[in-house]
Amino acid sequence: MAKKTTDEIKYEVVKDYGVIATKGDYELKLQKIAWNGREAKYDIRPWKDDKCGKGATFTDEELKGLYDKLKELDKKGIFKK
Repeated sequence: MAKKTTDEIKYEVVKDYGVIATKGDYELKLQKIAWNGREAKYDIRPWKDDKCGKGATFTDEELKGLYDKLKELDKKGIFKK
């Protein structure tokens, strides 16, 4: 994917896994991004064109932990059907 720069922050979207949700003009996306030349991590944050909001980044291990926790919460019926 393309390398981009936003206000002195450099990033490269390595893989775009798609939109999780949409709110207004922003799309909450799950992507794998290399920030400032560092190793790529999983990234969840809102995007509008090339502008991004605050988000969270996860290593492979952290994302697996989040996935396991979400499965556990789903089994407890926490999510509305």
